[in-house]
Amino acid sequence: MRPSIPCLLAAAAAACASGGAHPAAAAAPAVQVPAPTAGPESVSVNRPQYPSTYQRHANRPVVITNATIMTAAGQEIPRGSILLRDGKIVAVGATVAAPPDAIKVDGTGKYVTPGIIDVHSHLGVYAAPGTDAESDGNELTGPVTAEVWAEHSFWPQDPQIPLAIAGGVTTIQALPGSGNLIDGRSAVLKLVPARTVQAMKFPGAHYGLKMACGENPKRVYGRRNQFPSTRMGNMAGYRGAFIQAEEYRRKWDKWNQDHKGDPPERNLRLESLAEVLRGNIYVQNHCYRADEMAQMLDLAREFGFKIRAFHHAVEAYKIADLLAQAGTAAVVWADWYGFKEEAMDGIQQNAALLQQAQARITLHSDDPGGIQRLNQEVAKAMYDGQRAGIAVTRDQALRWITANPAWVLGLDSVVGTLEPGKMADVVLWSGDPFSVYTKAVQVYNDGWLVYDRNDPAHQPRSDFELGQEPPPGNDR
Repeated sequence: MRPSIPCLLAAAAAACASGGAHPAAAAAPAVQVPAPTAGPESVSVNRPQYPSTYQRHANRPVVITNATIMTAAGQEIPRGSILLRDGKIVAVGATVAAPPDAIKVDGTGKYVTPGIIDVHSHLGVYAAPGTDAESDGNELTGPVTAEVWAEHSFWPQDPQIPLAIAGGVTTIQALPGSGNLIDGRSAVLKLVPARTVQAMKFPGAHYGLKMACGENPKRVYGRRNQFPSTRMGNMAGYRGAFIQAEEYRRKWDKWNQDHKGDPPERNLRLESLAEVLRGNIYVQNHCYRADEMAQMLDLAREFGFKIRAFHHAVEAYKIADLLAQAGTAAVVWADWYGFKEEAMDGIQQNAALLQQAQARITLHSDDPGGIQRLNQEVAKAMYDGQRAGIAVTRDQALRWITANPAWVLGLDSVVGTLEPGKMADVVLWSGDPFSVYTKAVQVYNDGWLVYDRNDPAHQPRSDFELGQEPPPGNDR
């Protein structure tokens, strides 16, 4: 932000962000089966930790015809068709064979894209109306709070969620922070109306661990005359935390192997860090300056983990080659910079220069208003690059808000492109999605029509909004 328990008894298994499924298996979400009743010798670490209860909403097959299909997989198909059935994309092409019971949607003059994925959102943890009562994203009680999970702050009734859905967003990563060195775990969520956060959790998604460089942590604690108050203090804080995590992982790995004696004492903070060291939790690192990103890459090498993505990364263009070599994504804004000292050296060609260097680029919002217009943000970044003479294709730019963020979350085998077998997260746009005049007409999440601009029955609202119907023509 600007101003499960890990499966410790199976150390090599993926972190159980939503019940333990590996992302490759997440294309077929299943109803979560309750754990057996705990026996007298059972301990909490053996039980499911806040598993996903997400269930796909039933929907008749849907075929969209005569639309421009932007697959984010290398193809843009004019006057094409796409068939959705049982939550999956079944066929994409110039023509498709649809079953007799399919709902037929005329896409003449319209465009179809994958659902937008925002990997840096604070929806639900900084919910509207923005009072202190809804400010639950920063646990500012110590510089390392890896034990906290964003989902335990997330409010599914946040009225900002339906607005994001109406902007074509189908998946978000809700993050804590960024006031601490290590802020806690993220929650990867499908944007569907739900009563609980567990009913929104993306099956099989890895947890992320939010970390933060630079001004935020040193300002928060320096003003209290506490550690850290400098950038060198920040780095010492990360290193100290991971030194403890290495020892914690070693003890648990040994006990998991031989089960001799009592299990080690459980520590929620070190559990999260140990899962980072095992590669099961993905580091999502808030970091602005190029020199600090380079130092964080060194830190990761010291402790043997990977940084999945640098978020905000306004100076990423300065080390685009280093990011490409490290396989670390840059999660950036189109043109948002200059609001504090470490954000001063931003340029509008950041994303395009990263693309030119073959680094992985993702655009993000970090803002409840910006998340509603990510299609416009990616258009700005694309055109800024092209005006500077940097070749950026429409397909590459679309991937910045679809396929690439899916990779950041470890879900690229499941979502992010319009290909047969992928989850049917699909947006029908009124026109070219790179136009400022275009709006999402229909949004399908896992094949379910979650939003229809022309049908009030498919315009979800939070309980918070009851009795607050907008005048006709003013909705979103």
